[in-house]
Amino acid sequence: MAASMATASTVMGLGSSSLSPNRTCLSSGFVKPIVVGNPLRQVRASGGRFTCSFQRDWLRRDLNVIGFGLIGWLAPSSIPLIDGKSLTGLFFESIGAELAHFPSPPALTSQFWLWLITWHLGLFITLTFGQIGFKGRTEDYFDK
Repeated sequence: MAASMATASTVMGLGSSSLSPNRTCLSSGFVKPIVVGNPLRQVRASGGRFTCSFQRDWLRRDLNVIGFGLIGWLAPSSIPLIDGKSLTGLFFESIGAELAHFPSPPALTSQFWLWLITWHLGLFITLTFGQIGFKGRTEDYFDK
């Protein structure tokens, strides 16, 4: 009985011509006709090696940006503007206060989270703009 059921029908797609290597032309009134081939077959146009236009060093890491960005954030964040205290000082004080009861984590209502997020957000924004400005200047992006 199982043998007769297996020969009576074929699985759709496996025995049909839809997976054959022949190309099918699809067309529409809205777009140009396109030719669809086997998407799993890769054309080896470059002698068997596949090329990619993506730069491997896309970050273009430069230690000057990290150093100047850190100094560029530490200087303004160390100005005492919040009740006579600086953002960096408040952040480091909150770290010390939280380390005083180390095994237990900081409470959700602790000021530590506010200073942590604010200080690091400012640092990452400064580093991002520093990377844009430094690399843009070295690659003559801003020249007219």
